[in-house]
Formats: sequence, structure tokens, C-alpha cells
Amino acid sequence: MHIPVSSYLLLVLTTLFWAGNFVLGRAMHASIPPVGLVFWRWAGALLILLPFTWPHARAQWPLLRRNWKSLALFGFLGVSCFNTFIYIALQTTTATNAVLINSIIPIAIVALSWLFGGIRVTRLQAVGMVISFAGVITIICRADPALLLALRVNSGDLWVLLAVFSWALYTFLLRQRPAGLHPLSFLTAIVVLGLLGLAPLYAWELGQGVRMSTGPATWASLFYVAVFPSVLAFIFWNQAVAQVGANRAGLFLHLMPVFGTILSILFLGESFHLFQLAGIGLIFTGICLTTKA
Repeated sequence: MHIPVSSYLLLVLTTLFWAGNFVLGRAMHASIPPVGLVFWRWAGALLILLPFTWPHARAQWPLLRRNWKSLALFGFLGVSCFNTFIYIALQTTTATNAVLINSIIPIAIVALSWLFGGIRVTRLQAVGMVISFAGVITIICRADPALLLALRVNSGDLWVLLAVFSWALYTFLLRQRPAGLHPLSFLTAIVVLGLLGLAPLYAWELGQGVRMSTGPATWASLFYVAVFPSVLAFIFWNQAVAQVGANRAGLFLHLMPVFGTILSILFLGESFHLFQLAGIGLIFTGICLTTKA
């Protein structure tokens, strides 16, 4: 499916939907367990997608079958890992912290492009990466080096770092997705394979006796995460990356801290602290230096 609008508008909407996903994940963390939220998010997304994607997937079945290993990797990184790590993180950290740490994804994409894509990194870019990472450390240790030295940091913040690496690698690898594969066929395949990867973990979670609560808030939350940050955002993101490139698309993730912080203050009553301001200042300075070159 090709959306006939500006790629940059698609990227803005994508970051808004994803920021809302962080806020909702934090708001519902006591009502919906993390793996259950990921599983039903993507199961719902698959039900929405299938009527539109089945003809494409059926026509391209030989291509899908030949490339199932690479598609499984995309599903693992973009569907299984990233979302699970974020929802686990939001059990113990604030939505504001999560979305601020998540904002270093552009730096991670550049780093992966340097390590594995043959992209040359200048001295200025290297300095920018170090400064951005210093911003992340500032947020994680709440600007208190004693917490870092004593290893008394919020585990949720570390889960966000794992999610950052997962999504950066997914975006970096998008350039290698199978040629000729329709975007909807690609999305459906990675959702199916991602769900298959999640199924054992979800079965384990259920075996621990963890259940989601039922009610209007739960159903509304599942509807939102299935439609907006899943189906629409992935279609928008994949199309935009194909048109403007991974590095340029990654720059729009800078909007997520803005959207996420505003939404967290409005809907969760979270406060914005000085250590978060210092951290995001360092992150944005590093991003500016890294992308300037």
C-alpha cells in the first residue's frame, strides 16, 4: 500500500503514534502484562491487515517462502523484541524516561551504518555519539554518578536501551528486505513470524498466572495499539524509509521526546525534572553533531 502524501508527514504521524504507545503502555502497565499487550497488539493488527494483504501474500507466496529467514529476522527485531522490551521497561520506568532514552535511535542507526554498512564516521560524528550517550547515562543515573557507580539504576531504563538497539538494527536492515516484495506482504509476513516468536513467551507469562484485566479501558488500549502504532505506523515508516533513507527518517524520531513528554504530562501527570532536561540537551547536541556531517 502506497500512501500518496509527503513522506515527512508520514514520519511525523508515525512518531506521534509511537509516542502515544509509550504513554499508553505506562498508563496500562498494571492492567495489561507486557507480553500479553505485545501479543494481542499484533494479533489485532494482523486481523486488520489480512483482508487487504491476503491477495498480495498469496500472489507472492514463492517469494515469501524463499526469504522466510530474513523475514523472520525482521519480525524478531521489529515485532517481538522492540515492543516486548519497551512494555517490560514501562513496568518500572516512566514514559518520559523511556521516550527520552529511545530518542538515541538515530545515533544507533548511524553507529550501525558505520560498523556494518561501510559508512565513514567523522571525528565530529564520533564526538556527537559520545555526547548523546552521556545524555542517556545522565537520565539513567538521574544525574547522580553515585547511583551509576553503585549499579543502582532503574532496570526499566536498561530495557529501553535494548529496545533502541533492536529498532536501530531493524531500520538499518530494511535496505536488505527482499526486492519486489509488496509492502503489505512484507508487513504481514513479519507480523506472523513475530507472533510465532512471541507465542512461547506469552504461554510462559500465562503459566505464571499473569492475566490482563477486562473492561473498556483495556479494549480501547488494545484497539489503539493495534491500529495506530502498529498497522498505520509500520506502513508509514516502511514507506518513508524506502523513499528518504534510514538515516534521514531516523532524524524524525527526535519528535518522539517532544510528543511523549507532552502526552506524559497531560495524561499521566508526570513531572519533567532537571536531570531529564540535562540528558535530552546532551542527546540533542550529540544528534546535531552526528547528523550535521
